[in-house]
Amino acid sequence: MADYSVYARGTGSTFYPQHAQNIRNLPNRARSPTTSARIPFNPDTPSPSRSPGRQSPQQFGGMFNQNHGHQGHNVMMNGRTGQQNYAMQMNLGKPFQHNQHHQQPHQHHQHHQDMAANNHGGQYNHQHNISSGGMSNVQPHFTPGHLQNGTPSSVHSGLSKPHNEHWQEQLRLAQNAREMTQAHSHARIHPSVSKSIVAGTTNGMQKDSEKEERNRPAAQRVEDAKDQHIWTIIDFGGQNLKVVTPSLFAYTFLTKLYLNSNKLTFLHQKIGQLRNLTHLDLSLNNLQYLPPEIGMLVNLKQLLLFENHIENLPYELGSLYQLEVLGIEGNPIPDDLKQIIMEQGTTELIKHFRENAPGPEAPPERDWIVLDEIQDSAQETVTALSYNILCDKYCTQSQYGYTPSSALAWESRRQLILAELRERDADIVCLQEIDNDSFSEFFRAELAHNDYKGMFWPKSRARTMTDREAKLVDGCAIFYKNSKYILLDKQLVDLANAAINRPDMKGEHDIFNRVMPRDDIGVVAFLENRATGSRFIVGNVHVFWNPAYQDVKLVQVAILMEAISKYAKGWTKHPACKNKAMYQFSNGDSEEGTELDPTQEPGPSKEYAEAADIPVLLCGDFNSLPTSGVYDLITHGNVSNAHVDLGSRKYGNFTRDGISHPFSLKSSYAPVGELAFTNYVPHFQGVLDYIWYSTNTLQVVGLLGDIDKDYLRRVPGFPNYHFPSDHVALYAQYIVKNRKEAKKVSEVDFGPTRDRKN
Repeated sequence: MADYSVYARGTGSTFYPQHAQNIRNLPNRARSPTTSARIPFNPDTPSPSRSPGRQSPQQFGGMFNQNHGHQGHNVMMNGRTGQQNYAMQMNLGKPFQHNQHHQQPHQHHQHHQDMAANNHGGQYNHQHNISSGGMSNVQPHFTPGHLQNGTPSSVHSGLSKPHNEHWQEQLRLAQNAREMTQAHSHARIHPSVSKSIVAGTTNGMQKDSEKEERNRPAAQRVEDAKDQHIWTIIDFGGQNLKVVTPSLFAYTFLTKLYLNSNKLTFLHQKIGQLRNLTHLDLSLNNLQYLPPEIGMLVNLKQLLLFENHIENLPYELGSLYQLEVLGIEGNPIPDDLKQIIMEQGTTELIKHFRENAPGPEAPPERDWIVLDEIQDSAQETVTALSYNILCDKYCTQSQYGYTPSSALAWESRRQLILAELRERDADIVCLQEIDNDSFSEFFRAELAHNDYKGMFWPKSRARTMTDREAKLVDGCAIFYKNSKYILLDKQLVDLANAAINRPDMKGEHDIFNRVMPRDDIGVVAFLENRATGSRFIVGNVHVFWNPAYQDVKLVQVAILMEAISKYAKGWTKHPACKNKAMYQFSNGDSEEGTELDPTQEPGPSKEYAEAADIPVLLCGDFNSLPTSGVYDLITHGNVSNAHVDLGSRKYGNFTRDGISHPFSLKSSYAPVGELAFTNYVPHFQGVLDYIWYSTNTLQVVGLLGDIDKDYLRRVPGFPNYHFPSDHVALYAQYIVKNRKEAKKVSEVDFGPTRDRKN
């Protein structure tokens, strides 16, 4: 397996493994002597196993990153002053002198050196210089009877199963942890290594850009964070710390944190804020438990807990789906857990926690935010809900490794989705990522019991598939309350097909290379209120996800708005609806209405002179942040042909004249500055979903608020047992504004005085 040892590596090699080949065969390595003769010590000789010399440009201040000219220093020192650290390294001469007079310790050192050479391929390893000489007077050996907390050196005591490769590696790491009681190797950086190499490392979260999977605009990755900070690693090892200040956990950019060989008795719950951590070392402390917030660190690959007093591990460890090494040696944890990690390794233990975790406590209901009181109960209102429900095909364990398989199961998730739709009971419901089979076989039938009728179109790829394959293609659906609205018209907007058929796009390579391969769609419905005669345009869209295609997103929304504008012009001439009467059931067993509903008097259809006069509700997953060109276009009604999201691409009139639409639209959540997020996964939390409304015809009066923050402190991402999608539902209430009829002004004739100046 991969070597994730953090103790036995030399300076530089931990940060830059790709340089190991260049270091292996250097002629003069900083190592322990192979003879008993004392080696003269030259304080000015550069060595990776000690602090830089007095003439070094990285003299003591540079090691603390005070010398900002050295951008390669991406690690914070462990707290000692430069002189103290230098003195400690000067003492490295003492082991050599000690070995001159004591042959037996030297033989032990020689054996240790050979073992180090075999394990580490000849890398620099100044740790062995410390532990094999002078330090051996203090801690010469660690046998089962000489551990820090008195527990057996191997947790397999009494267990009969043989060691696997993973467990042997863990024992080796545990032994290294016990020997390492001085400043950690990560506290020093070889001056010859450049920062540019750090930026090339990854934390395993990057996905194949060519794989057409369901993804989201990613937040700053771990490797990107290194570019924006001089240091991303802190080493507080061996400082005899009893308490760590919570302010340390405000450094959310940290990727590695070493708190080993201290006297910590507890770990603050704010550790959960360090969500970029890939390595956390808590070995050789006095910890008795881990806070549940440890489960927030889903980027962790190595969690070392050697030689503590931990008796139980929290179920929240099940969220750490990327963890490769969980160091538990030297802790009195239950035998059944020890057996799992000994026989099957860390991955199986994490899976055990994930699949058996009871799940977090249910959060409180999301607040209802009242923006304006409805003064007149007779005032016409409309409610709208938009929800990306996460298609079953995309909801896989590899995509959502932090979620138990039972919470990912479609049978469970669809019931939660249905329950929320019924609870909100919105007049209009727009769903994204709903597949053909789920619409036809489940939601349409189930929601019919709640007075809903619906329409659905899959993405355009379904047209090229067999019926069986097409059932699994996702698309967009619009449901509406049948007793309140009647459907006048519905339209599919095939975004790619509409783009390539525009006359001005002929011959534009970017259209064919970037827009045409995306099969995203929009769905538009034209509804009329049976009682009031008010008409509505309802749009629902799912825009392309990839953040590298901001231009494509903008073009897709431009095509959608262009289509809605064209349909709206035609709908201004739509004839009045004559047959709007609602029927009610004659008895409880009847499947069809047979009697007129006496409580509802159909009103005359309203007329609209201009397309922009028709009320508009535009819902969807736009995969675009509030800082994007998509947001600018919809909100402001236009964007320049030089907009940054278009770049240097060529998209016909869009990039010659700019893009515009005739509607006055605003995000429903703009009055509260948008939600904290609409998409919540470990690598991204942000706003991608919106409900836009036409401000000249509608007024938003109420909104469904954010999810409880305390609940989120222990939940690294959705979906889970309470939230069946990685998106959250948006829900808003509106007042339909009364239309002001234009009044003819009669000019009064005042005779000869009519021309007098006031």
